[in-house]
Amino acid sequence: MELNSVKGRVTETSVLVVGAGPCGLALACDLARRGVPALVVEQAPVLFPGSRGKGIQPRTREVLDDLGVGDAVREHGGPAPVGMAWQNGERMGEHRMFRVAAPTDAEPYGEPWMMPQWRTQEILLARLRELGGDVVFSTALTGLDQDADGVTARLSTGEVHASYLVAADGGRSAVRRALGIAMTGETVDPAPMLVADVRVAEGALDRLNWHMMNTDAGFITLCPLPGTMDFQLAAQFKEGAPDTSADGVRALVAERTHLDARDITEVLWASDFRPRAALADRFREGRVFLAGDAAHVHSPAGGQGLNTSVQDAYNLGWKLGQVLRHGAPEALLGSYEEERRPVAAEMLGLSTRIHRGQQERGAAAQQLGLGYREGPLSVGSAGVLEAGDRAPDGPSGDRRLFDVFRGPHFTLLAVGTDAELPRFAGPGIRVHRTAAYEAYGKGLFLVRPDGYIGWAGEDTTGLAEYLAPLGLAGVSPDRAE
Repeated sequence: MELNSVKGRVTETSVLVVGAGPCGLALACDLARRGVPALVVEQAPVLFPGSRGKGIQPRTREVLDDLGVGDAVREHGGPAPVGMAWQNGERMGEHRMFRVAAPTDAEPYGEPWMMPQWRTQEILLARLRELGGDVVFSTALTGLDQDADGVTARLSTGEVHASYLVAADGGRSAVRRALGIAMTGETVDPAPMLVADVRVAEGALDRLNWHMMNTDAGFITLCPLPGTMDFQLAAQFKEGAPDTSADGVRALVAERTHLDARDITEVLWASDFRPRAALADRFREGRVFLAGDAAHVHSPAGGQGLNTSVQDAYNLGWKLGQVLRHGAPEALLGSYEEERRPVAAEMLGLSTRIHRGQQERGAAAQQLGLGYREGPLSVGSAGVLEAGDRAPDGPSGDRRLFDVFRGPHFTLLAVGTDAELPRFAGPGIRVHRTAAYEAYGKGLFLVRPDGYIGWAGEDTTGLAEYLAPLGLAGVSPDRAE
């Protein structure tokens, strides 16, 4: 898609997404499969080239699977290598970096999956193009105005008028600055960090371990990136500023490890930063929403930044779809900040504690326990679950429940009950009966398009009233599965 840059002409779209990182691309994929016209613009001329957000948590794997890229993620990624401590060129012993659990029926992914961020973005962009969308590169936001009818964004290539704008343009978000929304936070660690993608000479360092060395000048780690020939290098600097040049990276490796500078055959990408934690004071200003790093900035130690960002997109996408395509009242969009800002705050705290060695990368880091029980869209309980809980996977005849849920629809799930059910038309709600299952107990569960239970009960009392504000009232009969 190309912007019309003729002076005085304005491109129209339903949603303008600023930023083509994992958050912006995930949102664009979700909107595209809902038939919502969206334009994605990216200031850079290409996708981000580095490995920075390399850990994909189990909950995010579920999200990516629903968006249609689960097979690609499985093919191009791999489990986290076991950590290996080194001292004076000698191996000191292995240790697990992350909690690893066996997959279960309810939780099909038991461990984080490693894949460089550039690969995640390539996979999402390919999926977006399959769905008929694309990204306009080399296009920067220079200003915006909004009124009751929409947002007019001034871009380096022209103007766009959109019903809504989503800022997914990173921690230095131009959109957030234009809106004057402050970030509240702290410096997690005053010591600057360097992160780089490097190639290591064959035989100089094995790819079976995540190699870690502590020195008086600060730590350095070399992590093999599955599906590539590369390692991600991360290093702390207690004094001085990191030298991100290729020669600087080679000298750093020679200084702090048993490797020679010549063992680093290529430096593909390098960057420096100071770990910080910050949360936007609000996630919405009128018709503009903040998502991903534009709304929250994490220390990379906890492996939460990319994951929280993708799940922001997953939460916002279906709500924009209901408003723009199915007539839901705009008030539905207010639930985005109400649900996601508390989650982002919780994950920021977790990332900071992990960075400071105050908490391990345990079950909480996998994000399977996150939910919206206190959110405005959560009503009722049944069996062993409450509205706002993640809807577990599990067998259902010859299918999996995640296969039943997959797609942009709601699912009314009847578990182990003969309660009379309504029948719905079209793609809005699908009805599915399954046998009693311990992960649910018995009852009725309305599963939202993002895989969380919105409403639950022993019968359908109150269901119609719940559906109306979601743009799902007045649907016609259709078959139940």
